[in-house]
Amino acid sequence: MSEGVASVLRTLGAATPSELQFAPGAHPGRASIVHGNTAEVVWCDGVGVEHTSTCQFATVLDPSPVAGDWVSVRDGYLVGVSPRRTALRRPHPNQRDVQVLAANLDIVLVVVPIDRGLNLLMLERLAVMAFDSGARPFVVLTKSDGAEVLDALVDEAQLAVPGVEVLTTSSASGHGIEQLREVLRTGVTAVMLGASGAGKTSLLNALEGSSEVTRSVSRTGEGRHATTTRKLYRLTSGGVLLDIPGIRLLDLMVGREGIDEAFADITELAEECRFADCRHDGDEGCAVELAILDGELPLRRLESWRAAQSGIDQRERLQERTSKDRRRSSRARPEDLDDDGDDDDDDDDIE
Repeated sequence: MSEGVASVLRTLGAATPSELQFAPGAHPGRASIVHGNTAEVVWCDGVGVEHTSTCQFATVLDPSPVAGDWVSVRDGYLVGVSPRRTALRRPHPNQRDVQVLAANLDIVLVVVPIDRGLNLLMLERLAVMAFDSGARPFVVLTKSDGAEVLDALVDEAQLAVPGVEVLTTSSASGHGIEQLREVLRTGVTAVMLGASGAGKTSLLNALEGSSEVTRSVSRTGEGRHATTTRKLYRLTSGGVLLDIPGIRLLDLMVGREGIDEAFADITELAEECRFADCRHDGDEGCAVELAILDGELPLRRLESWRAAQSGIDQRERLQERTSKDRRRSSRARPEDLDDDGDDDDDDDDIE
C-alpha cells in the first residue's frame, strides 16, 4: 500500500491502514451510505487519488455492507467487505435476526438530553448497546443549557454507567463542544447513539459549524427524525463521525456481555454471591440484594438489570423456537408425506 493510499484511508478513520484487508486487485474504500444493494463509497485509486462513487454490489456479500464498513471496489462494483472490528447492532424488525447499524467503531457516543431531566432507563439501555458493540462507550449529556442542578444529573449518569466518561454539552452555548472535539481526533471513528430529539444533529452542527437539517421536539419531549439515513462525516478535528437515525427503547440491542459491562457494579457484587448462577431474586446468600439492604446499591439498578436480562431471555426463546420451526420445516418435505399428510413411516400404518 502506497503512502498516498494510506494517507486517504487515515482521513477515513484508519489508524493503521496497513492492517486492513482488501480484495486482491481492488481499490480500498469505506462505505458511507448504503441503500438496498448499492452503497456510496469513498475509495482511493492506486496513485492515491480519492473518489466517491455509488457502487452496486457485484454479488451477494457476506456480511452485507453497512455504513462504516471497509470495502473493496473494482470497476465500479463493490466486490468485498473487510472483517469488522466492532459492530453496533439492534434486533431486526422480524425479532429473530440482528440488524447491524454501523461497523468498525472506536467510540459510541451515548447521547441523552437533560433539559427535561435524565432518562436513566434509556441511558442504561443505550450503554448496554454501546458495550455490546465492542467499542468504547462515552456518555454525552446534551441540552445542558436547559438543565437545572447540572452536577446532580452528572452524578446520576455516572452511577448509572460506572466507569464511563460523562461529558455535558450545549449546542446552543457551545459548552463542552471543544472537549468533545478532543475525543474525536484523527484515527477515531465514532457514532452518535440516541433517541430522536436527543440533539444529535444539533451536536454535529455545533462540532462542524454545519447546517444539517434539524427538527423540533414535541411538547412530550419526543423528537422527529432529522437524520433519515446513515452518513459518514470527516470532522475538522481529524476523526470520523457516523450519524444514524434515532432509535426507540424497543429497538435497543441487549447482549449478556454488554449487560455485564454496563452493570459493572452488579457484576462485581455478583462474584460474592453464594451461588454462581444467582438470579438476585430471593436466592440465598445473594450479595447483590444484601448491598441493596445496606444502601450500597440502588434498588432501581437491580430492577433495570432484571429487565435487561428478561429481554435477552425472551429473544433467545424466540430464536430457539424459530430455529426449531425451520428445522422441522426442512425435514417435512412434500415428497415425504402421503396423501393424508401423515409420514409414511407412521406406526399407525403398520399392521
